[in-house]
Amino acid sequence: MQFTAKQIGEFLNGTVEGDENAQVSTLSKIEDGKLGSLCFLSNPKYENFLYTTEASVVIVSKDFVPTQPTKSTLVKVQDPYSAFTVLLDKYNEVINMSSEELGVHNSSYVHPTASIGQNVFIGAFCCIEQNVVIGDNVKIYAQTYIGADSKVGNGCVFFPGVKLYKQTIVGDRVVVHSNTVIGSDGFGFAPQKDGSYNKIPQIGNVVIEDDVEIGANTSIDRATMGSTFVRKGVKLDNLIQIAHNVDVGAHSVVAAQTGISGSTKLGENSVIGGQVGIAGHLTLGKQTQVGAQAGINFNTEENKQWHGSPAQPLKEWMRATVIFKKLPEVDKRVRELEAKIAALTAMIEKMTTTQTQ
Repeated sequence: MQFTAKQIGEFLNGTVEGDENAQVSTLSKIEDGKLGSLCFLSNPKYENFLYTTEASVVIVSKDFVPTQPTKSTLVKVQDPYSAFTVLLDKYNEVINMSSEELGVHNSSYVHPTASIGQNVFIGAFCCIEQNVVIGDNVKIYAQTYIGADSKVGNGCVFFPGVKLYKQTIVGDRVVVHSNTVIGSDGFGFAPQKDGSYNKIPQIGNVVIEDDVEIGANTSIDRATMGSTFVRKGVKLDNLIQIAHNVDVGAHSVVAAQTGISGSTKLGENSVIGGQVGIAGHLTLGKQTQVGAQAGINFNTEENKQWHGSPAQPLKEWMRATVIFKKLPEVDKRVRELEAKIAALTAMIEKMTTTQTQ
């Protein structure tokens, strides 16, 4: 399918500079642009590629002024990155429409009591247990398991190998990537006098609200009692651990390899970097921002930035980082000063001894 620069400009409410009849049929990175491809320029670090790319059309900021001649037609918009994201979404939609999948594969098992909506696809070797409710326009790919009494809303996509334990509640338009497990037991064990541990039954569930996306190999534990919540619009990366009774606030973003311990509440619109560790039974305020590999073991106020382990406010951490880099130099200077002080002390003692004699 081909589009002209003029059509793209109209779709994105942008203006065209160059050949408005230039045609594109694919999307690419600006450094890999070829004839017939559409790219975008958002980061100034990539501007040099604009003058060498073979891409037919490049989306740029409305304020951008090239400093060299370009081969490409430019489409100027308010926000190039967001505009390109819209096109990626549309492109993906077109691809999916061209390969529409419907129905239940004959190798899959659907319990007679399960309720399946309209325009649903269930791939090979899936298992849908008793009393499961699945909404309309859902795609469930191979080897997915959905446990008893679970509910899945409209427009969801479960990629191969997703596992939902019993009583999991999933809202509308939720995307779950491969090998993610939702609803496994929370980590609850009671220590005994003999040093052993007794398992505490985990009788709660997990609730995933609307418009959530969960990356591959992520685990979200069921609550001990009540529910573990992932609120509306949350985006979780790969390899994340969400423990029992955690409440992830709406529209928060959590990067890979982060662990959130039990009963912690993460405020809405928070941004958590990769490999962050968050202790249990904490409350992190709205719009909390945590840098990669930070460790949080205390409650935080709203709209604060934290870095380091143990975490510090951003400005304090930056100052500490500068000092830390200078520690070898400081250590050397301290040793030199200690040596000078020792020499002076010895000299004074010698002079004092001479005078008393």
